[in-house]
Amino acid sequence: MISVVYLILLALPSPTQPSECTDDYYAIDLIPTRRVPAARQAEGSVRLTFVPSPFGVAVDPNGSYRYNLDVQVNRLGPVPGHEYTVWLSTPNLKEVVRLGPLSREGHIAGSVSWNKFLVIITLEPEGSAPVRWTGPVVMRGLSRSGLMHTMAGHGPFEQEPCTVYGYY
Repeated sequence: MISVVYLILLALPSPTQPSECTDDYYAIDLIPTRRVPAARQAEGSVRLTFVPSPFGVAVDPNGSYRYNLDVQVNRLGPVPGHEYTVWLSTPNLKEVVRLGPLSREGHIAGSVSWNKFLVIITLEPEGSAPVRWTGPVVMRGLSRSGLMHTMAGHGPFEQEPCTVYGYY
């Protein structure tokens, strides 16, 4: 029993471990929806890092990991009178948080503490700050943990592949 506890303690991250997640496992690819002509050639990604903690990994009061997000999008064409706005949402779209508009360089940073979440970029009227998006979805991405889903409904009669619903 003591050796099991010792092995578990060895596997825990040390407090001096860096909070950077340097491999692509923690990156979220942003996929254009092609609904806005100025953004059809856009490409982007979200880099996730753990929020620094003296205990190795920071969690919120519910026990979910806390992540810093660094959103970078390239080749977004300007649309006069509009701005590209980044949103975070739970997969069922029940909770939605506005992260804010992308800078002219296509960048914004923020944080999230949901286990599974979507990153959604929409085209909104410039200067507006709606509680929920009103414009078309330009790009979307799904967190790594969101890729896990049930296989219920799959089988010989499946009509559409999972990629239609945002799964890979």
